[in-house]
Amino acid sequence: MTTELQARAEESPAQGDGGGGILLRGVARAYRGRGGASVQALADVSLQAESGELVAVVGPSGCGKSTLLELICGLQSPDRGLLESPPAVLMAQRDLLLPWLSALDNAALSLRVARVPRPEARRRAASLFGELGLDGFQQARPSELSGGMRQRVAFMRTLLSGKPVLCLDEPFGALDALTRAEMQEWLEGTLAREPRTVLLVTHDVEEAIVLADRVIVLSPRPGRVIEELEIGLERPRGRTDGEVVALRERALQALQIGRIR
Repeated sequence: MTTELQARAEESPAQGDGGGGILLRGVARAYRGRGGASVQALADVSLQAESGELVAVVGPSGCGKSTLLELICGLQSPDRGLLESPPAVLMAQRDLLLPWLSALDNAALSLRVARVPRPEARRRAASLFGELGLDGFQQARPSELSGGMRQRVAFMRTLLSGKPVLCLDEPFGALDALTRAEMQEWLEGTLAREPRTVLLVTHDVEEAIVLADRVIVLSPRPGRVIEELEIGLERPRGRTDGEVVALRERALQALQIGRIR
């Protein structure tokens, strides 16, 4: 049976054709640094995310992970290579909630940008608050919400965009360990109810193993794919499970080898 969350997403604009897969082949991207010097962010990146798959990307700071998400979302263009993706939406590291708007109006913002009338946008957003554990906080301002609550509002705004691809850039990086674990569990449950193709950038290798179907490891800048791990474990996954620990060590080893090269 279709959930309220699924029904609201189906009403959202720009849903796309349902293909949902991402394909990159030999993608490179450089930008201008200080003094006009060219800085190579990504070099010869090839990866794929199947429709409905959650792929995590890990790598050292400055290796081009955020640039990768911006390319997929169409905020930048590759200098060379092939990039194919349905419409994608970016959830940045910070929640970027507007302090003068209520939680309800912040959640509805992506609909308002798409010119959905305010009453209809509020109706669609309001129906999600209960499912996402925020019922009763519709009229709260961002300053009245905890970090985890703010991230849920930001994710609601992202989900209501209706895009088939979600690009999540360190969505839980600023949270304390307990809230982060709670948000990881919440995200897993939300995506089980409302599947999307997800590319998750994270510095937390354990988070990647626990949440993802596959993990892509990038080298130091310029970012290249140096390892791809198929997870293949049943959910939910415990952080101390032997297979999770073994995969985490493989990813950490790949990161270490990438630094030495």
